[in-house]
Amino acid sequence: MKITILGSGTSQGVPIIGCECGVCKSTDSKDKRLRTSIMISHKGENFVIDSGPDFRQQMLRENIKTLSGILFTHEHKDHIAGLDDVRAFNYLEKRDMPIFCTDQVERALRNEFHYVFAEDKYPGVPSLQLNRISKETPFRIASDLLITPIEVSHFRMPVLGFRIGDFTYITDAKTVSDEERAKIRGSKILIVNALRLEEHVSHFNLEEALIFIEEMNPERAYLTHVSHLFAKHVDIEKMLPNNVSVAWDGMTFEV
Repeated sequence: MKITILGSGTSQGVPIIGCECGVCKSTDSKDKRLRTSIMISHKGENFVIDSGPDFRQQMLRENIKTLSGILFTHEHKDHIAGLDDVRAFNYLEKRDMPIFCTDQVERALRNEFHYVFAEDKYPGVPSLQLNRISKETPFRIASDLLITPIEVSHFRMPVLGFRIGDFTYITDAKTVSDEERAKIRGSKILIVNALRLEEHVSHFNLEEALIFIEEMNPERAYLTHVSHLFAKHVDIEKMLPNNVSVAWDGMTFEV
């Protein structure tokens, strides 16, 4: 199984114009962070976790020709806004796009993309195959890929992380219950959010993320959902223990 980091950044605190910070002016490609998302590739199939506003750009950058499904962590716009662009895969592959989400995310999608779920659809709108998931029940996205949902709290919002074998992916977490932590333990590779140095109401900061990583004790951990207000990639790396790195857009690894 191959993991591709499609995006390692966040909308949190990103200015529209006039930014003079070192990250925005950096010439290091690892500081060019699109909205957080990953792709899971296995036996010729690709699955994406979250389709944020940069979804189309990420698919084009990675030259993705086939997509077998999208898993959603939660309903915030920086994680769902690009869903309309699955229509390109509908056209190429002549089939509905499977999506996997909770009831809460489904309600948000039906509101945000009401035209997709209309009885009398406008020609050319995205075509979806809806699969409901919950934290209680593991599910499969391919014949031999079992996904264990992990519920974390994003302030008051429930967000799903996912464990696949020895790999766990968590984004937008602030707190994680003991019950859900038990699902993560034993993971060899862990990706988890670390927004910035300062404390935040709904995200791990660096200190909290490192404490969480130490407790989960993976062989390797990567930080994602990194704000441009944090620091440059090279400077964050200097703050980390040997088994922790900053994820960067386009990075790949095998699990």
